[in-house]
Amino acid sequence: MMSVNVILLEKVENLGVIGDTVSVKPGYARNFLLPQGKALRATSDNIAYFEKEKAAIEKVNADKRAEAEKVAKNLEGLTVNIIRQASEGGQLYGAINARDIAEAVSEKGTKIRRGMVDMNQTFKTIGLFDVNVILHPEVIVSVQLNVARSEDEAAIQLETGEAAIVDHQAENAVEVPEAVEEATAEVAEELLEESALKAKQAAEEAEAQAAAEEAKKAAEEAAKAEAQAETAEQEEAAEEASEEETKDA
Repeated sequence: MMSVNVILLEKVENLGVIGDTVSVKPGYARNFLLPQGKALRATSDNIAYFEKEKAAIEKVNADKRAEAEKVAKNLEGLTVNIIRQASEGGQLYGAINARDIAEAVSEKGTKIRRGMVDMNQTFKTIGLFDVNVILHPEVIVSVQLNVARSEDEAAIQLETGEAAIVDHQAENAVEVPEAVEEATAEVAEELLEESALKAKQAAEEAEAQAAAEEAKKAAEEAAKAEAQAETAEQEEAAEEASEEETKDA
């Protein structure tokens, strides 16, 4: 893949420090490093320029770093509140962006730009979050973000060090087994009733079948007896007829 060589004018995370010549993707150089003054294209003219101005460039960077370190001292241990609407379960109804955080920090007396806020995470619930503020490539300070539904709730979260939804979740966790137990008992009762009903139906069906079979057997025996009686009558009639013929002879 094509790449371009650039000279870094300041430290760039995961890339290098001032004076390093590095190879990067053209889009990264064109859209980020060059327009933000973090690097120069490593042409022969720019290399010569950097070598000539290296001391001045390093001094400017050192001055900016020193100023950033002063600001960092004001931000160390800082907690800022951001009040937002949220559901009972703590889910936020709106997003929190870099501008919101920068304004909340600036209201505490130390001005920062939204571009300094490292948005490496999203905020979807109330609670306490650590957010990095990049004051200089070599000076990064963490501030605490306290997202709550009210100032009172923010105070509770700060005191306990936990999101205000923790106790509510624990309460639900206690109630759930009881609800499950009740539901299970109801289901078991329904199953027992259904099982008893099926057993009763099976018994009735078996009883009816036995009665039908017994009736069928009785009918067969009655028919057999009737047939035997008819045969006997026929035989008796035949004998009487034979006797009459003998007498006549």
